[in-house]
Amino acid sequence: MNLSAFLRVRPAALAALGLAAALGFSAPAGAQAQEEGVRSAVGKQSAFARFVPAEDIEAAASQQYAQMASQARQQNALLPDNHPHVVRLRAIAQRIIPYSLEWNSRARDWKWQVIALQSKELNAFCMPGGKIAFYTGIIEQLKLTDDEVAMIMGHEVAHALREHARERMGKTAATKVGANLLSSLLGLGGTGDALLNMGGQLLTLRFSREDESEADLVGMELAARAGYDPRAGVSLWQKMGAAAKGAPPQWLSTHPSGTSRIQEIQASLPRVMPLFERAAKPPRRFDAPLRTGALDPMEALQLGYWGRGEVRLGSVAALGQPHTHD
Repeated sequence: MNLSAFLRVRPAALAALGLAAALGFSAPAGAQAQEEGVRSAVGKQSAFARFVPAEDIEAAASQQYAQMASQARQQNALLPDNHPHVVRLRAIAQRIIPYSLEWNSRARDWKWQVIALQSKELNAFCMPGGKIAFYTGIIEQLKLTDDEVAMIMGHEVAHALREHARERMGKTAATKVGANLLSSLLGLGGTGDALLNMGGQLLTLRFSREDESEADLVGMELAARAGYDPRAGVSLWQKMGAAAKGAPPQWLSTHPSGTSRIQEIQASLPRVMPLFERAAKPPRRFDAPLRTGALDPMEALQLGYWGRGEVRLGSVAALGQPHTHD
């Protein structure tokens, strides 16, 4: 399968596509932007990440992401580009991604992609290399606002930017075969059997509590700079906690929750609220009520998400839905 129709997001590319003005994007600049936010509270990357080459884990993630999308398409579970969920997710992603570039130099060359999968699972993720996916269950069952979607997306993107999966794999591999042997194996070049086997772990990795706290912090900043209210992190985790009273959602199995996490988010709000208050706000809210009466038949898909917000189907540039070529 070839992955195409992607949008390589960087400030120059956004300008070339005429999206910068529409998205209200302005790149962080100046000493003030550097001093604000959560950067001083985020630690350095673990040395274990160096045992797994970034380009190899990104290649493995791309392959697994394509396989997942192909299987979903065969099962009619891959939502089309003009579906309201996809339109909404890509619009939010287009606002968040430009602010992610300062956190990881490799992100400027990632082939960012966003897809939505029809499933009752309460799940979302961003694989290494900027491969984002949301399950419809987490959007519909939790009745997510745009701000809450942005908090989830920012959190998952932060995992990719901070290369937490690469770190986890490095620790696992170093424990099993020894750091020296791993470095020798992966130094042979290409994505061999070892990395292909690692690729199968990308959707089941369990991050550490430190990884989760870091992703919360970075995700809050990304969402705030993009114009989404970081206070939504509190309501999001309240909803997740309520959903966990029955069978714990899959997302909670790898994202520990609880009152302590909400308290940590609240304690971090003073770092990011000034960024949100100054940020250009989204030109369209997808969770706003309709301002008109009956829906036009062509707008029936607006019922696909809970708020019945206004949307122009197909108006948002696709962030790379995978597809096959004959």
